[in-house]
Amino acid sequence: MGETKLKVLLLAHTPEPEKLAALAGRRCYSRLDNEALWQREEDNNPAAFVAKVTGMGHVTIIEHASFTFAVEGVSRSLLAQITRHRLASFSVQSQRYVGETATQNTGGVFDYVIPPRIAALGEGARAEFARQMRQIQEWYDHWVQALGGTRDAFEDARFVLPNAAETKFVFTMNARELLHFFTLRCCARAQWEIRELANAILRLVKPVAPTIFAKAGPACLRGPCPEGDFSCGMINEVRARYGTHPE
Repeated sequence: MGETKLKVLLLAHTPEPEKLAALAGRRCYSRLDNEALWQREEDNNPAAFVAKVTGMGHVTIIEHASFTFAVEGVSRSLLAQITRHRLASFSVQSQRYVGETATQNTGGVFDYVIPPRIAALGEGARAEFARQMRQIQEWYDHWVQALGGTRDAFEDARFVLPNAAETKFVFTMNARELLHFFTLRCCARAQWEIRELANAILRLVKPVAPTIFAKAGPACLRGPCPEGDFSCGMINEVRARYGTHPE
């Protein structure tokens, strides 16, 4: 099939995430039993309470809200990066059980991601990249057949596959970890592919929990750039893009 493009779905999330976060916060300060406290929350303003509490630095209350996404059209290189976020759960398409053989793809080659800087070099560069992927497909198919042509062969044949090979996965993060994820991965210095993913996810969750994610994005939205000498130097442009400014 060849080149792929990022696609992200928000599969599920905690119902009324901001109301739940507010309840968790009020639990710390109330004598009411849980059922009464939940009923009382119906008449309160959860968004205002969440903004107040998290603004004071008490962000554990938003850990009770979780979000689950389905991602495809990304490279194994991205997978290596996102799984460094330890407070998350991942289910990834296996290269042991799902083969990358050419017979499964109408284009005669496994799905792959081409970096924009290579694509920007022109049609010649794109054609050369595609040729290299076809060559790798030939190597992969060779080892699948040499190892018996069964599913067991995928386990070792995959060792010749590149970081460009496309993958699909489902993952879940709580709201606090998502904020940390956005801080690191929306930054202009983050690798281009995971930055694209982070921004796509932010666009999905912000309408669901606008108060929780009101200031979500790179660290420079909420203060000075933490990158020091490695700063992108575009703090004003970044703040304008995300529509968030330090108070």
